[in-house]
This record gives sequence, C-alpha cells and structure tokens, in this order.
Amino acid sequence: MNRTNPSSMASTARTKARSTIREFDLIRALHRRHGRRTPSVIQGIGDDAAIITSRAGQWTVLTTVLLTEGVHFDLRTATMFDIGFRAAAANLSDIAAMGATPQHLLAALAIPRTGTSRQVHQLYQGMMAACRPHHVGLIGGDTSASCSGWFLSLTLIGITPPRQALFRSGARFGDFLYVTGTIGDSLAGLKLLSEPQSRAKPHPHITTALSTRHRKFLIERHLRPTARIAEGQWLSTHRFATAAIDISDGLSGDLRHICEESHVGAEIDLSTLPLSTACRAYATARKLNPVDLALAGGEDYELLFTVSPRQRLRLEQTALKQGFPLTCIGKIHPFRYGIQILFPYGRRHRLVNTSYQHFT
Repeated sequence: MNRTNPSSMASTARTKARSTIREFDLIRALHRRHGRRTPSVIQGIGDDAAIITSRAGQWTVLTTVLLTEGVHFDLRTATMFDIGFRAAAANLSDIAAMGATPQHLLAALAIPRTGTSRQVHQLYQGMMAACRPHHVGLIGGDTSASCSGWFLSLTLIGITPPRQALFRSGARFGDFLYVTGTIGDSLAGLKLLSEPQSRAKPHPHITTALSTRHRKFLIERHLRPTARIAEGQWLSTHRFATAAIDISDGLSGDLRHICEESHVGAEIDLSTLPLSTACRAYATARKLNPVDLALAGGEDYELLFTVSPRQRLRLEQTALKQGFPLTCIGKIHPFRYGIQILFPYGRRHRLVNTSYQHFT
C-alpha cells in the first residue's frame, strides 16, 4: 500500500487537516487484517507497488470506481461498513458484466480530519465483506488526508479466458433483452433512507404504511447490493450473451449504452419489468409508479444483456436449473427504431433517459 509524496502546497493543506490517525500504523493494521497471500500474489501490501501473476494467455480485466462523500454517499443514511460494501459491490458488478472472475483489490482513501481509525477499519471491513465470497484479496492502495469529506477509490483486477469477455457492443437486430433479478429496489431503499424518521403529521404522499419486512428488504437492497458474478461467468462461459452491462445508473440509461455501442435500437415491454413485491408496495404507499423506479433506479447492480433467438430456449432452461432469476423485457431493433417503451395497452413512446447522470 503506497503513500504519496506531497508538494509544498499539499503539505500545507495536510497540516491544516491534522488527524489522530498515524499513516504507517494504519497501513500495517490494514495489512494485518485484510492482506492476503495467494500463489498469484508475488508482492502485496508493504511495497511501492503490488505484483501479481496470472496463467499465460488469460485476459486481465481492470475496473475502478470513485466515491465522494456528499455525491455518492451520505453518512447520515449509511454506515462506514455500508459505504465500503457498496463501493466494492460496484466494482465487482463491473467485473460481473464482463463475465470475468475478480481476483485482487486496491483501495485508495482520503480521510477528513474528523475521521477516526475505527471508521477506516469499518470501511475496509465492509469492502472485504463484499469481496470475501468471491475470494478477492486486498493487495495495495494509498491513503491521504482530505480537507473536505471522505473520498474512496477502488480498483479491481479480474481475469477471463481470451475472447470470452462480454462487451456492450455485441447486440444485434432480433436479439432478446434480459435482466437478472428485480430492478427499482435500490432507488426505493434510498428514498426510504432519505425520508425523515419522525413526522408530527402524516406526509401527504404516504397513503398506506409500508410493512417492516418490505422496508428492510428495500434498504438492504440499497446498502448491501449483490454483484451477479456467477451469472456473468455463466453467460460468458456458455456464450449466451451477445452484449451485457450492469445496471448501475438505471435501466433507461444503461440500455442506451448498449444501443450506442452496438449501433442498434431497442424496445422494452413495460408489462414485463421484474418488480419486487416490496418495490410495488413502496410505490403504492408513496403514490408512485413502480415502473418509474425501475427505469430510473440505478445501483441495483443487476445484469442487462442480450441473447440471440437461437440461444433463448437453452438460456432459459439452463437458468432454471441453475436457479438464476432472469426476465425477458424486450427486443433489439435496428438503430433507426431508437429506444422505445411499449405500454400494456399497445401504445409506444420514445424512452426518456431518467437514469442518474454524473455531471448534471
């Protein structure tokens, strides 16, 4: 795990942002708690850089995520453990969308002067809780002081056999459009967390109470999302998917990425969108359309992918045997068709991008 050599300007900023945390003590503690040696790790935490090896011919897959306090997370609605877990899940989901196997994690962290060692350790515990089921080890990173909130950057390294990776660019006219799991849950969970916890008067948009079970499910889906690693590898190994992406910004935006990269159009049948019982209950209680949550909601980290007609039957039969939840939600059309939504009563409209956009 490295440390940067600051310029005189950065040194001044660091002096102003003094903390009780001792950098090298922290690095040693993180190494002791989370560092892991495997045959593929030549050198991990403790040197200027990590060194890894992989089997000859394997493709290396790399992805990074940057999270900023006040933009991507709020300490009033998430614990440090939750933040670490969600950050790692976002990276793992990128690897899943490529059909790859995650292996190694690097973490860079900027800590505000109010930050404590306990918070840092909770953050890393959350990261490793998300990574551990996939046998991903922490091999390095960086730490720094921050004059304005927490900043977390994770880099995940994975591998895949050559020419077996999934891309956004392979969708073709006639392919069917599928999604794993249910969508819209994370946005509903975020909205619940953002609501005031106590009210002198009932909120005008709340018509019925949401059960504790549904509330817990939706909040858990937001704070502890599941990366579809097994499903991504399955789609890749069996060459089922012609194109794939993870739903991190929202269905309406992420589908657009596939269409742009593949130079195709698409149609989504709104009546087929996989909506959980809890999401529907939340929408009813808040006088919302659950379809809007599904189209706009990101951070469900489900996989959106396309399948050729000749593979469709085998895909669904195999998914049933594997216990993978899949739903066909539409079809790929020529580029000039654009991206449209089909309403239950037969009317079609252009799909408006309601997904999260980073610089608006």
